[in-house]
Amino acid sequence: MSILTLRDVVKDYQADGQPVRALDGVSLDVAPGDFVALVGRSGCGKSTMLNLAGAMDFPTAGSVTIDGVSTPGLDDGGLTALRRDKVGFVFQSFQLLHTLSVVENVELPLLLARRGDVRRRALERLDWVQLGDLAGRLPHQLSGGQMQRVAIARALVHDPRLLLADEPTGNLDSATGTLILELLVRLNAERRTTILLATHSAEAAQAAGRVVRMKDGRIVSIT
Repeated sequence: MSILTLRDVVKDYQADGQPVRALDGVSLDVAPGDFVALVGRSGCGKSTMLNLAGAMDFPTAGSVTIDGVSTPGLDDGGLTALRRDKVGFVFQSFQLLHTLSVVENVELPLLLARRGDVRRRALERLDWVQLGDLAGRLPHQLSGGQMQRVAIARALVHDPRLLLADEPTGNLDSATGTLILELLVRLNAERRTTILLATHSAEAAQAAGRVVRMKDGRIVSIT
C-alpha cells in the first residue's frame, strides 16, 4: 500500500477575490521507501503538494490519503494525531526554537505526543545526524548546516512513515547543502525512510530515486 496517494487533486485559493488554481488534477503515488523529488519553478505547485501531503491543507477536489487515512474526513484531533504520528517536516528556515537547547528541540515532538523515554530517543536521533556532542548548545551557537541536521533529527524522532522536506538546502551554501543531501540519501537507503522533497536544485533532484516535474499546477513528467 502507498504511504501517500493523491488522486485527481485540485487546489484553489482566493487572491484579491479571484480564484487561483495551485494544483490542477494531480495524481501521485509514493510507496514505502521511495525518495521522490518535486521540481519546478516557483508557483508550480510544489509547496502546495507538500502541504496536502502533510495534512496541513486540504484539496478543493480529489482525494489525499496518508498511510491509508483520507485527510479530508478527519476532525482537528484526527489531523493532529496523523501529523504527529505519521509525518515529519523539514523546512528551509529550520524553524528551531531558539530558547531551547538542541536536544530540547528534538525532544519537543515526543513531549507533545506524551511519549516516554524522551531524552534517550532524542539523543539517539542526534547521533544519527552526527550532532550528539552538541546536544546542550542553543541553536544560535550552530552553523546553518548543523541547524538543518537538528531539524532533520527532530523530524525523525517519532519515527514517521513519511518525511516531507521543503527546500531543505535553500538557505545553505553548496558544500553544506551537499552534506544535507547525503544525509537524506543515507536515511532513505539505511532506514528506508520515505521522503518527499520539494526543490529548485538540480543537485537535490539528482539525489532522489524519482523526479516529478511540475508546471502550472500539473505534473508534466515523472522519471
